[in-house]
Amino acid sequence: MSSPQTPLSPEARPSGAHPAARPATRRWAVLATGVAVLALAACSSTPAADATTPSTASTTAAFTPVELDNCGTPVTVDSPPQRVLTIKSSTTEMLLALGLQDVMVGTAFADGPVPEQWADAYQAIPVVSDKVPGQEALLALEPDFVYGGWESNFSADGVGERPALADLGIGTYVSPAACKEDGYQPDPLTFDVVFDEIREVASIFGVQDRAEEVVAEQEAALADITAPAEPTTALWYSSGTDTPYVGAGIGSAQMIMDAAGLTNVFADVHDTWTSVGWEQVVAADPSVIVLVDATWNTADSKIALLESNPATAQLTAVREHRYVVVPFAATEAGVRNAEAAVQVSQDVAALDATS
Repeated sequence: MSSPQTPLSPEARPSGAHPAARPATRRWAVLATGVAVLALAACSSTPAADATTPSTASTTAAFTPVELDNCGTPVTVDSPPQRVLTIKSSTTEMLLALGLQDVMVGTAFADGPVPEQWADAYQAIPVVSDKVPGQEALLALEPDFVYGGWESNFSADGVGERPALADLGIGTYVSPAACKEDGYQPDPLTFDVVFDEIREVASIFGVQDRAEEVVAEQEAALADITAPAEPTTALWYSSGTDTPYVGAGIGSAQMIMDAAGLTNVFADVHDTWTSVGWEQVVAADPSVIVLVDATWNTADSKIALLESNPATAQLTAVREHRYVVVPFAATEAGVRNAEAAVQVSQDVAALDATS
């Protein structure tokens, strides 16, 4: 089955995330007003590092300049960024996992709660906006770097386009898994791609040793996963009511299901996410349904829909309540994907044990 030409899942594109672009003249007027503000950045103090994070002095002394081709945009980093804004949970959690909370001057566009192990560090970081912040909010932070989870975070109506920010001395980086340009989008996304991002981000900040620790921990967790004893088909239900949006064959949903030993019923769709008809879901009759839990489209609301619809109520997974719930923030490519795969595997095992 070929991938239908549909917009991104509503979960992957919450309301207000991608407003229409404003005229270029207005963009440059706004950016120009921030130049004087940015000039003060050199005078601002750098947050002190604590005992659990790399010290600024030590990372700077050992730092090797980095040159990257990031989603088609050249990125040159001559010294570790000291004032960073993260956009999306995946980028915030990446820096927290690498112990870089002391260089984070703001976060934005959180997809859900931060895991407990990073909660204390996260509480000390200002939340700039519930969505993508505007340019004035960005410039007020006096950042030297912005790490975005999506290419669309860098728009004229958001924090600014990447070339314009570069002209102001602000470096930018997009999660490689979110690249949409031909030749840059992972096809398919794999854990090796995720691990490469961990290492690449670490190289930007000079904390490569910490990256290797994170990767080793995740590789060990994945190696310990036990696949179901019997072949198990699964539907990854992301969002949608009249038209469900589901995990297709080359994105994070497929990667996580593969790691958990599940067979994606829509693995033949060559896309990260896709829309399907409910009749296709009924025909597939998956033995497990993975439900993405988001504040804007909860797992409970999905269950209510599945159980109230006469057609889907007859699905094996629905009749037997074979649901697995995964938080949205753990499904976007990043440091929580291995954790999600382990959780899915364990939850399916628990369902099998009670059936």
